[in-house]
Amino acid sequence: MPEDERPPATDVVNLLAEGEIEIVGRMPWSSNQTFLVTCTSGEEETGAVYKPERGERHLWDFPGGIFKREIAAYELSVALGWNLVPQTISRPDAPFGEGSLQQFVDADFSQHHFTLIEDESHHDRLRMMCAFDVVANNADRKSGHCIIDEDGTIWGIDNGLCFHREPKLRTVIWEFAGEEISAEILEGLAALADILPGPLADLLAPAEIEAVRRRAQKLVKRGHFPVPDPDSHCYPWPLV
Repeated sequence: MPEDERPPATDVVNLLAEGEIEIVGRMPWSSNQTFLVTCTSGEEETGAVYKPERGERHLWDFPGGIFKREIAAYELSVALGWNLVPQTISRPDAPFGEGSLQQFVDADFSQHHFTLIEDESHHDRLRMMCAFDVVANNADRKSGHCIIDEDGTIWGIDNGLCFHREPKLRTVIWEFAGEEISAEILEGLAALADILPGPLADLLAPAEIEAVRRRAQKLVKRGHFPVPDPDSHCYPWPLV
């Protein structure tokens, strides 16, 4: 969709929530069924990524309803005030049943974390992504899950494997390990104590929400980004 024809951000929310959904095709290389769709209302249209619950592959260590964790990741990003995750909602009336619907980011898909990190101007945004993943306990932050749009904004996608109560952090973002965390990031983390559970209450178990709070408090108290544990599996596979 040309830039001058894109609906405003407020309209995107309405399109995702109420627009007529049409399947464009299945997204390749996805573990779970993932579809590119359009959401249309009148003459307005936006692309979206649809992940139905019925298309999820069973995982031994995560309960069903992974799509809710995609939505929870968006809500956590909003609560932090960082807006790292594209607008994501639940649509019970989607073509293959209830699932997450996330605004499609028209990105340069030749770029990913390992290329973005080479540009120092991206580092502050990637530091936020790093802190977000620690608090969300992201078990699958591959390099390709960091994308950049045509305006130069970096987004974190594919956040379904987050929020486990047990430590499961697996990420490629270790460049900032041991580095002091900025005041801006610490302020967002500290504010979570007064914000949670909020919308997360309908998406995660109480113990999982409490684990988010504890991880945020621990990171604030530490004041530095964690370093990888040599005795743990700290990297996802594949890396990209």
